Amino acid sequence: MKDRYSRQLSVEGFGQKAQDKLADATVAVVGVGGLGSPACQYLVAAGVGKLIIVDDQRVEESNLNRQILHWEEDALLPRFKVESARNKLKDLNSEVLVEALPLKLMEDNLYILEDADLTLDCLDNPKGRYLLNRHCLATRTPLVHGAVEGMMGHVVTFVPGGPCLRCAFPKLTTRGRPVPVLGAAAGVIGAMQALEAIKLITGVGDAPDGRGLFLDLRSNEVSEVVFVKDPACPDCGSL
Repeated sequence: MKDRYSRQLSVEGFGQKAQDKLADATVAVVGVGGLGSPACQYLVAAGVGKLIIVDDQRVEESNLNRQILHWEEDALLPRFKVESARNKLKDLNSEVLVEALPLKLMEDNLYILEDADLTLDCLDNPKGRYLLNRHCLATRTPLVHGAVEGMMGHVVTFVPGGPCLRCAFPKLTTRGRPVPVLGAAAGVIGAMQALEAIKLITGVGDAPDGRGLFLDLRSNEVSEVVFVKDPACPDCGSL
């Protein structure tokens, strides 16, 4: 299916070599909601070899404004989000192997991510994010972190040897109420996470160096923050 990828094959610096790297890669996406939905779609559309999707939740009607892999039928049943996502992703690109795991990521099941070459943090809770961060540090796996609230969001890529998620965000807190999100804002951030993953896999584009992009989509302002490794970080300070 060479025609499928013809437009990205013609991107300067991409070509067949980059496409082959994508086809050989395994990417884990933890959280298949507002961020994970567009991230999965673009990774599968680009031709990543294998996608591992992890989420223990079922689809709810309130998800449908932003979690675009899930449709009304999925909420009515309700289906697990990973099952709903796999159904759509298989129809989008049958060449990609999608492993759907209806699980909550825990200390005792982190082995499900062992095959991943890189991981996308599309979660919405600090405990899960920090757990994922520690796993990626232990396995020296790049972590592409994204977050969104209202019409604001950010994307940061953490690579082995550089600052980690806890260096950048040492005190993430749990919100006591549902976070307001405009669906299209989540789509922008999730798509950026997929793009950063593709760049890491293929080597096309600038390599991340602890930079985070913070987007205010209400005003169209973009800020860059360069994070540094914290020698006192409880997660990576001794590494």
